[in-house]
Amino acid sequence: KYEYDWFISWACKMNLNSVKVPKMPGGGATFALIKFGVIASLGVYGVANSLYNVEGGHRAIVFNRIGGVKNKVFLPFVLLDHNDVYVGTHFMIPWFERLVIYDVRARPHLVESTSRSRDLQMVNFSLNTGFNSLFWFFLFITQVKVGLRVLTRPVSDQQPTVYRSLGENYNERVLPSVIYETLKAVVAQYNASQLITLRENVSREIRKILTERAANFNIDLDDVSITCLAFGKEFTAAIEAKQVAAQEAERAKFVVEKAEQDKRSAVIRAQGEAKSAQLIGQAIANNPAFITLRKIEAAREIAQTI
Repeated sequence: KYEYDWFISWACKMNLNSVKVPKMPGGGATFALIKFGVIASLGVYGVANSLYNVEGGHRAIVFNRIGGVKNKVFLPFVLLDHNDVYVGTHFMIPWFERLVIYDVRARPHLVESTSRSRDLQMVNFSLNTGFNSLFWFFLFITQVKVGLRVLTRPVSDQQPTVYRSLGENYNERVLPSVIYETLKAVVAQYNASQLITLRENVSREIRKILTERAANFNIDLDDVSITCLAFGKEFTAAIEAKQVAAQEAERAKFVVEKAEQDKRSAVIRAQGEAKSAQLIGQAIANNPAFITLRKIEAAREIAQTI
């Protein structure tokens, strides 16, 4: 037992480094190939995430994890830094920098609001700040459907400022409140009929106020116009009744004027017949042969008729 323990202790104390592992043929080439593949993959990943494209109608800003948002706006193949223009490819550092794309084309935005006109008629708006939109105009139980088109876009070189103050969803943060207040202020200056007859003035005033308010948030308004105006059944019936009443009044006026004309015609005709009888009486008194002449003329007319 003692000899067995001594042998085990001696075996553990042996220098195992003296034991050499036989090398496999081609092992170094395989390791080099794997190493090259890993490095190439990392390089491709880095290049793919370092280059980016900015499509037409878009602008890009870069967010740096240390410096924050850069004061640069990236256009398709152009980099704007204040008043300087640099032409070239757009690069960024993966993970360290993040890209934010802005769509600077006019986009629709739907907002609903309720207000009152100057004559205290209820007006319910549904405003689409982009393409054709509809808002409803309530006149007691009467509704008027109006289409209002508002084209908006962010200022081209102010995307960094917009991103810092409002973020990417700047429309939802700014436009609803601005449009609510503007519509209430403008509609309160007109009564129900003026909102219909002065539609162009209403649209122009809305555009003026919205443009001034939106400019404070670096948002441009390209156009504001009322594109549709349709009435509800009740209001349409009231308008038609008014038109019918006006037409009936015009018709009655025409009938009265026609009766007056007929009366004048009858008087003139009676006066003509009386004058004719007087002239005939004078002719008979002056010359009895006048009756014979008229008989001959009457007989001639009868003969021609037969």
